Amino acid sequence: MHEVTVLVGLIDMVETAAIENNIDDIDTVVVQIGEMSSIVPRYMMEYFPNAAENTILEDSKLKIEIIPANGLCHNCNKVFKIVKNKGKCPYCKDDQWEMLSGTEFVLKEIVVREPL
Repeated sequence: MHEVTVLVGLIDMVETAAIENNIDDIDTVVVQIGEMSSIVPRYMMEYFPNAAENTILEDSKLKIEIIPANGLCHNCNKVFKIVKNKGKCPYCKDDQWEMLSGTEFVLKEIVVREPL
């Protein structure tokens, strides 16, 4: 499960950004994961609390947004959702396509906790 390694890298990246921007209280880290990436969102959510232990993110939340896998059909040039349509263009039924999105892993946002 490489999700732990991904989480450690993510936490390092967020901690570096926090130090550079003089931030000491992070509420939420928002990441985007492509639905055809090799990262399993459920494992990311499950392992985040342990990976964040003893870091600036210890009391933070992880929010995951899924990026749909979109393909461009080589036959009819239409964009379609690859997973939803099981790899076949719903317009012409061809299975030859180019992937446009769906393999990403992006740190989208670091939400800072507002002081009381």
